[in-house]
Amino acid sequence: MLIDLKPLLDTAEVKELLAYAVLAEPEAMADAQLEYGSTPALQLGGWEEEDLLVGLVGFEETEDGSLDIRHIAVLPENRGKGYARGMLLELLASRQPRYVLAETEDEIAADFYRALGFMVYSLGENAAGIEMFRCVYEVEEAEDED
Repeated sequence: MLIDLKPLLDTAEVKELLAYAVLAEPEAMADAQLEYGSTPALQLGGWEEEDLLVGLVGFEETEDGSLDIRHIAVLPENRGKGYARGMLLELLASRQPRYVLAETEDEIAADFYRALGFMVYSLGENAAGIEMFRCVYEVEEAEDED
């Protein structure tokens, strides 16, 4: 189950995970903390295992029924254990969005989303010359059994 991390934004554990999500860029880190702390629509959930915070996911639910993933990170020593997948599945089950969106410049992250059934599209290169990817997961509507 995801726990609310917004009240814990200033803790070392949350800062460490958020740093992984923004590639440890100090300005991006400060911007992310400020944005989560001051924007009610943005949510920050955490995944705990044996009382250890192992992952976080930052997201926004939009009026059109989408769930926009802003940040996702797992402690390096816990990667490959299914925690990121578990966080996304928890969001799908609890929020029931029409679709899930994520953007990334990381090819490994794009492959992660692709493995979960997301369609991955190249957005071309950003101003820094880095290829960006848009990842889209359309949630299938359950059919009524009559």
